[in-house]
Amino acid sequence: MSVAEMKTLRDSSEKHEFQAEVDRMMKLIINSLYKNKEIFLRELISNASDALDKIRFLSLTDKEALSAVEELTIKIKADKDNNLLHITDTGIGMTKDDLIKNLGTIAKSGTSEFFSKLNEASSGTEASDLIGQFGVGFYSAFLVADKVVVTSKHNDDEQYVWESDAASFSIGKDPRGDTLKRGTQITLHLKEEASEYLQPNTIKDLVTKYSQFIQFNIFLWESRTEKVEEPVEDDSAEDKKDEDKKDEDKKDE
Repeated sequence: MSVAEMKTLRDSSEKHEFQAEVDRMMKLIINSLYKNKEIFLRELISNASDALDKIRFLSLTDKEALSAVEELTIKIKADKDNNLLHITDTGIGMTKDDLIKNLGTIAKSGTSEFFSKLNEASSGTEASDLIGQFGVGFYSAFLVADKVVVTSKHNDDEQYVWESDAASFSIGKDPRGDTLKRGTQITLHLKEEASEYLQPNTIKDLVTKYSQFIQFNIFLWESRTEKVEEPVEDDSAEDKKDEDKKDEDKKDE
């Protein structure tokens, strides 16, 4: 996103405060799982898979559901230069209302039970299992990120951008237009101590560890720099070429 586009987005975005339960829950998750940060990737891959399942199911009765994007995939890209990690799916996507409802609030039914069980969890593994059970795994992204940006495009709405620093969130129409066609991209602005999650081998290992039950292809974007030596022409060969040319010129005379 260009500087001008970022300014347009910020100027037009609506600012929101998190529901009190969400704020409390995020603090609990961060405090309970700080030793098991890697589970953020498990939760985001799981959410992406759920979104893909939903659009695939919808396509059984709606032939136009997959018209914007036919492929059903999850793509992960690490941007080391800017300290960003992108997780993109071509799932059902979220409307503006979905983004506010799904990411800014949680159902009050079961909230107290979640808080109680999380406080009682005797280990990080037990606590990490709980966030998956209660469907609040998205917030584990703040274990490794200072800021989370969610860009989403649903078939029934335009593309919107949700942005949060864990204190509050904003939402606005994407000035770039419908670049995703359909689906969701989560961009994590990683904390300094979380730079290991930009390493291809680390991401590969975690994807292998946490994608056993994922039915969709997961692609990891990689880049590499190769050194290519340019052939250096031999001076003696050049001299010989010049001599041969002189001999040919003499013959012509």
